[in-house]
Amino acid sequence: MGKPAGTQTSLVKPDGEREFSFEYSLRGYGPKLLSRVRTDAFGLPVSIETSGSNYLKMPVQERFSIADGTARWKNGEQVGERRESNRYYYLSAQAVPEDLALLANALLKTPEGRLALLPEGQASIRRTGEAQLHNGTATRSVISYEVTGLDFAPSTVWLDTDRTFFASTSGWLAVVRSGWESSLPELASRQELQEAQRSRELARQLIRQPSGPLAIINANLFDAHTGRSTPGTTILLAGNRIQAIGPDGALVIPPNAQRIDAAGRAAVPGLWDMHTHIAARDGVLHMAAGVTSVRDLGNDSDSLLATKKQIDAGELIGPRIVMAGFIDGRGPYVGPTKVFADTPVEAQAAVERYAQLGYDGIKIYSSIKPELVPTIIQLAHAKGMRVGGHVPAFMNARQFIEAGADELQHINFVFLNFFFDSVKDTRTPVRFTAVAERAAMLDLNSEPVRSFVRLLRERHTVVDPTANVYEAAFTDRPGAVPRRYAAVADQLPPQVRRGLLEGGFPVPAGKDQRYRDSSQALLRMIKLLYDSGVTVVAGSDALAGFALHRELELYVEAGIPAREVLRIATIGAARVAKRDDELGSIAPGKLADLLLVDGDPAQRIGDLRRTWLVIKNGSMLQPEQLYRSVGVGTDAASAIDIEQRQ
Repeated sequence: MGKPAGTQTSLVKPDGEREFSFEYSLRGYGPKLLSRVRTDAFGLPVSIETSGSNYLKMPVQERFSIADGTARWKNGEQVGERRESNRYYYLSAQAVPEDLALLANALLKTPEGRLALLPEGQASIRRTGEAQLHNGTATRSVISYEVTGLDFAPSTVWLDTDRTFFASTSGWLAVVRSGWESSLPELASRQELQEAQRSRELARQLIRQPSGPLAIINANLFDAHTGRSTPGTTILLAGNRIQAIGPDGALVIPPNAQRIDAAGRAAVPGLWDMHTHIAARDGVLHMAAGVTSVRDLGNDSDSLLATKKQIDAGELIGPRIVMAGFIDGRGPYVGPTKVFADTPVEAQAAVERYAQLGYDGIKIYSSIKPELVPTIIQLAHAKGMRVGGHVPAFMNARQFIEAGADELQHINFVFLNFFFDSVKDTRTPVRFTAVAERAAMLDLNSEPVRSFVRLLRERHTVVDPTANVYEAAFTDRPGAVPRRYAAVADQLPPQVRRGLLEGGFPVPAGKDQRYRDSSQALLRMIKLLYDSGVTVVAGSDALAGFALHRELELYVEAGIPAREVLRIATIGAARVAKRDDELGSIAPGKLADLLLVDGDPAQRIGDLRRTWLVIKNGSMLQPEQLYRSVGVGTDAASAIDIEQRQ
């Protein structure tokens, strides 16, 4: 967002050892790392020592070395070794920005531009462009390279002509040589053009348009309005609309229609993720998971509008987007936004600007002054916009709702309502840790809790729990694959998979079970809200696609029947988003957004991971192809994995 957040310093010692110090701070989070690296003549690491703390302030101790032909590594609970028979590049689990430049240099020294990675995976590189930068009287030539095989999308690094690190930039974080900050917009623009070209080509390859009407036969149709499923159903699509539905053999199928035999698969409305911060590269993951609509709850307006425009034009694979504008107050813990409101005049300008841009809602964040909350809500409601978000610091959830808020984002704020006597400033990680410490002890049958739940029901307040976020924060442990991603971890790109092993928030000694019990307490609260008639919507606020599947599983674990959870993620979300006239259910006249799923998610919600076909706006996409395009379950990754096991 254009705000300085930290520094990386790079030192090359006389003996060739490189020392990198990296640190930044964002709302109380952020890493602090010191890394020492030695490489051989080929640029391959022969020793790495990294210490400090990660983004969540967990301690970091990472070691890698090669001795007597054997590579050994240890990072937290991750320990491994490999007898060297080929050239491998060890990729740090706790990387600093310059690590990508070191990998790029090693790749450029190979004839084929490809290296096997340790502990697993394979990386490749290609040159993608060059820029002539100007800074006053100074001029500099820099070259961009894309490194593929680490994440869901290629990682871009900018190198000087002598191949030293110059910059890396993304929508979230940019690192650039000191004194050249003014060059970031140009570098970002060039990357965006490159990514847009790649996205257009991917859309051209993977989006299939029916040549005429489309008839899906032998489907097990899920009715989102009633929760019932009807096997032996035919669904007739024409263009981007559902034309007719009826028993197999009862509908007249046009002779020029393309037929798809669902073979008993469940036909489910396209899913909604009601809490995202979508980036262009997330679109494929959402669609592969059957998420055809999302609500974005805080993003850079220019970036979000550009992404939405590309998706709507068919140039980028991705879901429909409903937008909520992010507003925060200035201060030491300000959120990721350029839009601030510390006065009524600024609040009015912010709301009017978002309304002019076509936004549907406003998201209030943690540093907004409590006395401004009623003003923002009144201004937004006058424009027909919904209001939700974080409960600002020094305000409790009851006050937030009584001021007119339509929604509460995050289940932790429901609990913090009852801890307000001792937890008033929630701008820092205390909004996590206080709930981890105390949620398990809250009596959900107490009158304060029941009174607050009645208020939520009477005010028709919507709660967006993002339960998977708190499961991660409270129950993930270093070195262990989190339960929430156990079903898919083996299929993820290597650095994504390793990131799952970092663990959640630091757990105080003797509090392991308390943190786990508090995670379960959050699920009991979600069930209480549902049973009490409070509207719950499913949002992930985490890894696109995969996290929504886990969010829905958690609701089932809380005791909500799978068919009701499926209704929450379809027609329920569409109603809250005011799109239920065209989306949320499979019915004649509605837009053709639906899934074919191997299994029956109305009985086993986890079957959503077995989505076989996605149809959005009448266009067809195959999840298997989508996943492979972003490195999920690829043959290359599988080959490396097999080699390691041998």
